[in-house]
Amino acid sequence: MAVVTPRATAPTRSSPPRRRPWRRRLLVALAVLGPGLIAGAAGDDAGGIATYASVGAQYGYSLLWALIVITVSLIVVQLQVARLGVVSGKGLAELIREQFGVRWTGLAMLVLLVANGAVTVAEFAGIAAAGQLFGIPALISVPISAVVVWLIVVRASYSVAEKVFLVLGAALLTYVGAAFLANPDWGQAALASITPSVSLDPGYLSTLITLVGTTITPYMLFYLQSSISDKGVPLSEYPAERTDVVVGSILSDLIAAFIIICTAATLYVAGIQVSTADDAARALEPLAGPYARLLFGLGLFGASMLAASVLPLSTAYAICGAFGWERGVSYTWGKAPVFNGLYTALIALGALFVLLPGLPLIQVIVATQTLNGVLLPVILIFLVRLANDRDVLGEHTNGRVFNVLAYGTTVALILLTAALLIGSFVGFGS
Repeated sequence: MAVVTPRATAPTRSSPPRRRPWRRRLLVALAVLGPGLIAGAAGDDAGGIATYASVGAQYGYSLLWALIVITVSLIVVQLQVARLGVVSGKGLAELIREQFGVRWTGLAMLVLLVANGAVTVAEFAGIAAAGQLFGIPALISVPISAVVVWLIVVRASYSVAEKVFLVLGAALLTYVGAAFLANPDWGQAALASITPSVSLDPGYLSTLITLVGTTITPYMLFYLQSSISDKGVPLSEYPAERTDVVVGSILSDLIAAFIIICTAATLYVAGIQVSTADDAARALEPLAGPYARLLFGLGLFGASMLAASVLPLSTAYAICGAFGWERGVSYTWGKAPVFNGLYTALIALGALFVLLPGLPLIQVIVATQTLNGVLLPVILIFLVRLANDRDVLGEHTNGRVFNVLAYGTTVALILLTAALLIGSFVGFGS
């Protein structure tokens, strides 16, 4: 007598249905989410917010189209970094040292240390400015914030630090609310997003180049790959990490778009020019109400706190990886003294410099943009060469189509950065 066995794939009413593949993929993606989102959010720091606010105030909606192109470039660059981190299990600086030698690595690390140290000062200046918007003096807000930032990394595990970073990054969503309170012309904003508007005016070109340089920075690349390595993301979970990077890049530039829309609908219409994020927040109140100012200030504080954590962290990651020293958020002082010492020193110096009377913060920010401009082309060349090195990635090197995008992005960013540097010496856009 034949026995008929029901198919295992056919669920019955009494038995729960088998978990679908998309649910498993979703759970894996949620477990991996973090490095890409944090790297993207850290790009919207105090300097970035000031840049986006001034773009909206000076040019209205007309530069929104550029953010779409910049987003594609950011995704291409970040995906190469993520793949290198997942496949090699090493940080970007460590791979540069192994493949290109100590001299090139030493030069890159020196420029990175100076540039990131100065930008860290700018982030604490953002914290001070945000505190003053709420009536808190810098002598209170800066030291307390510095201690909190230090505790996040030095006294917490990687998983705890990552969760705190994600919460700080979520503060950027306040700019969505600020944009809606500004009551913009959404139709005009949407049209400007898909209609390139190019001007040969030197000021316009200089602003466009600054917009690119603000969105793609060397410290984001070093942080992303090192955090992937520190987190230990396996190759099997690269598709989820790829999603993390793409989502983080898109969200980062969406926040930038909302900041531009907010200031375009208010400051541009009123003919008010701003150069700092706190100036933009103060100018918003009579135009869009006190809640818009409040949301702008909260976003500035959260973004500055996140970047004040990530910038020293990416610097410590890079320098320790470059010279073979132990590194990692979960490592104690005894196991990683240089890593923890660098992180602590950068935070302490950044906070102390902000509290010095008469410090020319604007000049500091301009100088850091120049230093990052010098460093970015070098890092991009290293990156695209590493992403095509079979000794490093094996079969996971760039494909033909991706290489077209990668080399095109690298060449375009090098040309734009070169134009920015030349302009800074000859007075371009002044």
